[in-house]
Parts: sequence; C-alpha cells; structure tokens
Amino acid sequence: MNFSFAVLKTDATGARRGRLTTPHGVIETPVFMPVGTQAAVKGLRNEALEELGAHLILGNTYHLYLRPGHEMVRKLGGLHRFMSWDRAILTDSGGYQVFSLSELRKITDEGVRFRSHLDGAEHLLTPEKAAEIQLALGSDIAMVLDECIETPAPRQAAEAALERTTAWAQRARRYFLECARQNGCLPQWQFGIVQGATFADLRRLSAQQLVELDFPGYAVGGLAVGEPHGMTCEMTAQATELLPNAKPRYLMGVGRPEQIADYVALGIDMMDCVLPTRAARHACIYTSQGRVLIRIRPRSTRHAVAASAGAIRAPIFVIFSPRVSSPQPSWPPTTTSTFTLTS
Repeated sequence: MNFSFAVLKTDATGARRGRLTTPHGVIETPVFMPVGTQAAVKGLRNEALEELGAHLILGNTYHLYLRPGHEMVRKLGGLHRFMSWDRAILTDSGGYQVFSLSELRKITDEGVRFRSHLDGAEHLLTPEKAAEIQLALGSDIAMVLDECIETPAPRQAAEAALERTTAWAQRARRYFLECARQNGCLPQWQFGIVQGATFADLRRLSAQQLVELDFPGYAVGGLAVGEPHGMTCEMTAQATELLPNAKPRYLMGVGRPEQIADYVALGIDMMDCVLPTRAARHACIYTSQGRVLIRIRPRSTRHAVAASAGAIRAPIFVIFSPRVSSPQPSWPPTTTSTFTLTS
C-alpha cells in the first residue's frame, strides 16, 4: 500500500542516496529520525519538526503499550491522529526498553515477562504481541521483537540471543503475514533486526537468517551500547555486506554528529537517537569547535522559571567526519559558557 524503496545513487565508499515512500509521505535517505518515545519529541512542537525537515520520527511500543495503551490509540484513530503528525512514523518493538529493565524482566523462548516501571503490573511481551501492538498503533514501519544483550557478552550468550531473535522474527513474520491474509494489504512495513553482539560470524549468520524471511527492510540492532565506535562500524559492515541492496537498512540507536557520516559510508539508510533532544535538555550543543555546555545564570526567580520552560533558544551547527573513525573518534573538548539573562 504505497510502499517502495529505491536506491538513487551510490559512491565508492558504499554510501547511498535513496527514496523511501510510505502512505504518509516520501523520505529522502540517508535519514536521521528524531525520537518521540511517548508520541512526542521532547521539547519540540510538531511545527518545529516540520520546519527542521523531519519526515520520519520514531515512537516506542513499550511506553505506548503501557500508557495510554495501544487499544486506546487505535480507538482514537491511530498514532498519527493521536499525536497530530501526518508524516511517517516508525515504531520499535520495545526490545531495547525491556533489555534495560534487567531487574524487572525475565526472558524465555515464549517472550519477555516484565513488570511495568509505572505500577509494577506484570506483562508478557511476545513476538506476536509486539506485532499486534504496532498494528494497532498504525505506524508506517514496525520492528520485530528481538533480544538485545549487554556488550561485551560471552559468545554463548550471544549465540543464544541470536537463536532466540531469529525464532522470534519467524513468529512475528508469520503473525504479520496472517493478519495481511485475513485483512487484506496492511498499511505497514515490518523490519527484521540483525543481532550477534560483537562476533563477526554471528552478525553474518543473523543477517543470512533474516534475509531468508524476506522482510521489506532490515535493521542492525544491539550496537552503540558501550562498545568502541570502531567495533560498531565493523559489526555494521558485517551485516550490510549481506543485506539486500534494494531494501532499506536501519542502524538502531545511533546519532552522534561526528559518527553519522561513518555509518552512511557503510551503506546505512536510517538512524535514530535520543541524543539531540536529550543533549538540548541538558544545555549541550554541538559546534564546529566542539561540544558546548550552556549554563544559565538567571537574574531572578522569574528568569529561572523562563529558562527552565525552554525560553532560551540557540542555533546548533554540526560538522560530520568524512571517514570511518578510529575506536575513539576525535572531537574537540567540551567547553562551558555561562550566560546571564537580562530580559
């Protein structure tokens, strides 16, 4: 239903320019997706996102499932109407959020049993349930449930997580295709997720297994979780070498300005990260001279309230590195600037 992806141009590095068409608009790739975890990109109005040229944003299945609930979103007309966003939306499966709840969850072959961080209620998230939730949300692109593990990880743990991720991908794909068979063509694409930790052969095996399931797009997950940047690039390259050229490739959870061009050079089409809005909320901006921390020294309590409400706005300038970085990418040091509010 109005879905397509075309690679328009490539260069010697492996970088590519493409066009992803969805029912909610056309996205030029490579693309960076702002993260709207709970159906809103923190600190920005939708009009501001549109002015910045955002055509695809990310929502989170875990958080939207717990509050307000996927059935509530469905009854209100789907996620696009719920958040007043008429451009494209990608939803992740909740796998990473569950991974971060190490004290509140138990993973089995059936799925993930976890306790809500909101009220302690117990839930079971299965591959089928994750697909069901995302169909109810009505996102344009949905991710399958995967098992994300800590890095570095023992090989035995990485092998077990890969096996489970593949099995879950098979179940999610069967569920999705059965829903399509019963209800007709669904207005959603479902992507598989490559795992394998920091083991090159496991990354390649995961990519091969997912390609056999013939997803319309593929993500590389479980990276940028603490390993050196050079390792992230190496593992990404292992996967992209085997993923179909004619389908979009999504590297999950990355977005440091000095690293984005490295991922593009590896053939990545889509990226997301909470960094831009999180850094802004902590008064940090990226400039050509390095990271700058903005410290506000208000003249009065009234000015302090205005500052905390986001009354201060500053331009952000980003410089990308054109090369694959070393394990510790160079970036000028952080400086601190202090401003006194005068009005």
